[in-house]
Amino acid sequence: MAVILAVAAGGSLYHVSSKSSEALERVYSIKPAALVIPTDEASVAMGKHLVETLGCGQCHADDMGGKVFMDDPMMGKVVPSNITGGKGSRTGGFTDAQWILAIRHGVGPDGKPLKFMPCQVFYHINDTDLAAMIAYYKTIPKVDRVLPPTTFGPLAMALYVMGQLPLYATAELIPHSAPRAAEVPPGPTKEYGKYLSLTGGCDDCHGAGYSGGHVPGTPPNDPAFPPATNITPTGIGKWSEADFVVSMRDGNRPDGSGIHPFMPWEYTANYTDDELRALWLFLQSVPPKETGNM
Repeated sequence: MAVILAVAAGGSLYHVSSKSSEALERVYSIKPAALVIPTDEASVAMGKHLVETLGCGQCHADDMGGKVFMDDPMMGKVVPSNITGGKGSRTGGFTDAQWILAIRHGVGPDGKPLKFMPCQVFYHINDTDLAAMIAYYKTIPKVDRVLPPTTFGPLAMALYVMGQLPLYATAELIPHSAPRAAEVPPGPTKEYGKYLSLTGGCDDCHGAGYSGGHVPGTPPNDPAFPPATNITPTGIGKWSEADFVVSMRDGNRPDGSGIHPFMPWEYTANYTDDELRALWLFLQSVPPKETGNM
């Protein structure tokens, strides 16, 4: 029996290693459509706002100099890059096309997939917003910070093989040549709220139907990664719009209980009044579902 288990384990490890190697060595030949990157103050300010609301600092640190985001023996060491252009930065000398490849497609200048970059979300960012974000990134102060590489632990690799955790950015999942929806005019509308929910990755945690439950790719029963809340009308139907705004800005539910910091309310706090109203209108329009029922 011990021999059988050892052989099975060896085969499993070989499969993990083989799939990992294949994914990491794959080279993507993507020629992104060119964007005109603005330089005016208003566009740069809009780019800053987008970076703040999308929570880029949650992974890359508020100064965008990168940080050790997770260091767990089972999951691995996740280290989002320094993207300031300073010493240790991955983006020094990036062309506009390389910024687009990294943010929208999850691919580095060498054509290989980036690690743990949620580009399946950022792929939805429209051209105007992406150009503004790049404009802002090109103006931020350089930070000198040399960081260790990202490494994957056995649990992360097992989840990857089972299709539960996209390790190599999400380059494997992105429809790189698919057209994006037409740009939605910013404003307090449910249509714009849907756009904000897509680019903010709300469905990544709360599920395609926004009904919450276990967040894919996180360890089960780990208090650091609690289940996502049901944010369909079934889950927050008794909330008022004011309740929703407080939860997104202050991290408190209507009953006064605090929202777990795994929900990045410190970043959603940066949404404008119109943006929060748009999100609220959109969430009120999604079909009611029971928790965990996608």
